Amino acid sequence: MFERPPSGERSVLVHIGIGGPADEDQLSEFRHLTTSAGAEPVAFVTAVRQGPDPRFFAGSGKVEEIAALVEAEQAELVIFDNALSPSQERNLERVLKCRVVDRTGVILDVFAQRARTFEGMLQVELAQLRHLATRLVRGWTHLERQKGGIGLRGPGETQLETDRRLLSKRISVLNERLEKVGRQREQGRRSRKRAEVPTISLVGYTNAGKSTLFNRLTEAGVYAADQLFATLDPTLRRIELPSGPLILADTVGFISHLPHELIAAFRSTLQETVEADLLLHVIDAANPLRDRQIAEVEKVLEQIGAHQVPQIQVYNKIDQLAEVKPHLDRDSEGRVLRIWLSGQAGEGIELLLEELSRRFSEDSSAHRFVLEAGDGRLRALLFEAGEVLTEGPREGGGSILEVRLTERQRRRLLKQEPLLQQRLMG
Repeated sequence: MFERPPSGERSVLVHIGIGGPADEDQLSEFRHLTTSAGAEPVAFVTAVRQGPDPRFFAGSGKVEEIAALVEAEQAELVIFDNALSPSQERNLERVLKCRVVDRTGVILDVFAQRARTFEGMLQVELAQLRHLATRLVRGWTHLERQKGGIGLRGPGETQLETDRRLLSKRISVLNERLEKVGRQREQGRRSRKRAEVPTISLVGYTNAGKSTLFNRLTEAGVYAADQLFATLDPTLRRIELPSGPLILADTVGFISHLPHELIAAFRSTLQETVEADLLLHVIDAANPLRDRQIAEVEKVLEQIGAHQVPQIQVYNKIDQLAEVKPHLDRDSEGRVLRIWLSGQAGEGIELLLEELSRRFSEDSSAHRFVLEAGDGRLRALLFEAGEVLTEGPREGGGSILEVRLTERQRRRLLKQEPLLQQRLMG
């Protein structure tokens, strides 16, 4: 077994396309991801397979080609743009005689570099440890692990078991600390709800311009740069509109094949997105892969349970598109679906602010709800949420309530109890 170098970032990049080749934009994103982690790419290898090889993910011939490049370029690291199993990583390291990292490992490394707050560092460490738990055997390849009966058990087995216990204990400690931070966040959310201050969460693919737009709207001075995951820790700021105050939340960007460990570790942070009154889905309008990026974001939103939160798509960076001016796209009923603007140049920002002010205006209107005989809990919620104008019997049983609600109250009520959407007339 080779001795792992303690450092070194000269890297051979490998992309194995399963079922078909990757386009140039996907390869460019992979290259950008590795350089964001601090890698120095010295070679790029691509291949196409119908399915991954059980031992190496890549075919044996391609592995020989990679090994030759590692030796010729004196590379210390091979990075795969794929998710490798622990056994595939070990097998590749034996043949290539250097460290092997998959896409998940690179994303975790970038997150570790970007975390600044106490909560962010806890979340990243938890994600890293969960990932390491499946690959723990790799950390002890320098120790002997003999198999057999009495007198043949090597020290590596004992050390491995000890390390597993330490890892499990550390994960438990991190979970407890994050639960405490999560409770503190929940207190803040409850305070905002009591004050009826709506929360708007910015979501989107990494490097779509969320932090730039956030700074433009709030003058918060959040770090923004043309790099993946430039900002990792969530930031909340209050903005004043004619309709009243709003809370704007800037969240972590998403990326394709976002590791499950990260989604689990960042669940408390992403709860700001789940509990939001409105999502602004920021999209890089100039990116040729924007449709694929939109699909990836929607996938993560569904995983965390935020796909039912009302959403406006914000097509950002129109200053990079020829003949595209700031404008709104509406559906057949006149509701705004998309806003085209530039956070960097400030074009179209007034359209976004006007729409936010309109959505969260205090103008109230009457809504009629048809309740069944057993809907006592829903009736109580309606009486608590708004002003009940009339209540009368319904033919066939139940009742009809006419309730005056502001738009903000209506959205919050339907979000709190989705069954009321079925009871809402019209």
